[in-house]
Amino acid sequence: MSEVRYSQMTEHELRQEIGALKEKARKAEQLGMVSEFAVLERKAVMAQAYLLNPEDFLPGEIYQIEGDPGTYFKVDYLNGVFAWGYRMSGSGEEEALPISMLIPAKKI
Repeated sequence: MSEVRYSQMTEHELRQEIGALKEKARKAEQLGMVSEFAVLERKAVMAQAYLLNPEDFLPGEIYQIEGDPGTYFKVDYLNGVFAWGYRMSGSGEEEALPISMLIPAKKI
């Protein structure tokens, strides 16, 4: 079976994939399979990134990180569905986050 890349999926296929991943993650969590749960959650976040428009995320802007209240991320540049930048309270080390993990600071 050949895997289809998220970038090649239609919006409908992405939404189906996200639903399936979240269901598998829920089951893994119920069974206490912590690492499996984390992997499935991460895959769902990646798939969600492909439903967003990277042009809505601007270099120089600061965003809150989804699931990490009080942690802010400053975007330096975007590459596909990844925002490259650094955590405001971190070491200043550059890292990449899927844009689906970023919440505009104005919405907080």
